[in-house]
Amino acid sequence: MAAYAAFMLLDRFQPIAVAVFLGLVVTALLRPVADRLTRVMPRGLAVLGAYLMILVVVAGLLTGLGFLVAHQEPVVAAQFDSGIGRLEHFLEAAPFHVRPGALTGLQHKIGSFVSAHRSSLLQSALSGATQVVEILTVAALGLFCSVFFVSSGERMWAFCRDQLPVGRREGFQLGGQAAWRTLSGYIRGIILVAVINAVLVGIALFALRVPLAVPLAVLEFVAAFVPFIGSPVALAVASAVALATRGPATAIIVLALIVVLGQIEGHLLQPLIMGWAVRLHPVVVAVSVIAGSIALGIVGAVLAVPAVSVVWSVTQALRQRAAPTGGKSSRGIT
Repeated sequence: MAAYAAFMLLDRFQPIAVAVFLGLVVTALLRPVADRLTRVMPRGLAVLGAYLMILVVVAGLLTGLGFLVAHQEPVVAAQFDSGIGRLEHFLEAAPFHVRPGALTGLQHKIGSFVSAHRSSLLQSALSGATQVVEILTVAALGLFCSVFFVSSGERMWAFCRDQLPVGRREGFQLGGQAAWRTLSGYIRGIILVAVINAVLVGIALFALRVPLAVPLAVLEFVAAFVPFIGSPVALAVASAVALATRGPATAIIVLALIVVLGQIEGHLLQPLIMGWAVRLHPVVVAVSVIAGSIALGIVGAVLAVPAVSVVWSVTQALRQRAAPTGGKSSRGIT
């Protein structure tokens, strides 16, 4: 009953849950940096310095991507035109034997469809703009929460703990410490996995001379936050770009990367990097991702694994509560 109530609350207040999760992600990354800076400067300046560092990194990355896309746009357009021609010749040959001009006719039909449904497409674009505003609002709320989590997370935790009866505080403290260790470990681990995936994809796309290799590698980095599902989707987009610009042979090689990268992630990266933090069987991870996506869409797919791993770690910590543990730390989210 409690689990069902929690699920209904999460579904009803999904934007707030996402914002708090984003705040915890930023906290897991910046809290260690702020703690180190606190050794040489006041806490407020340390927090400000940590945020300025991440701001410089993100701004530099976005600026570099913008220059790369603008620089490669003429080359991509030319390769796209020639790639369509190569694709037509490929499909006209055996074993496909597509009628000559079929793709040209398809392009004409797409243009006619766009012209006939311009008003509905415009409404869809306006709806998309509304969703962008909602996303920016959630991101702003997550950033706002993270500032307080980074600067005074332990005081916020102590305040929540002290509202409970004295007899329940120890269990609350143990569960909270286990939850934060698991969540912060998961966040750092999944970021490391995403970086490795992005580097491998970027190297492969550079070697195959696929245009927009760096933006596609960044797409792989973002998609890797959805375990087992995100990487194939990102590589499918990369294979479509390869098909349109470099031809079918290169696209097939990129598709083969889906299998190779899936094996590397499933048998090397996930066990070595994520195993120590999440401690979940790969089957549990896969089922959690699918169940989360069915329940809450892409948001559920992203939140499923950290949620299940946190619940499991808290359960294990409370089971071991009676065992001698020596000195206990009084800190919560740190």
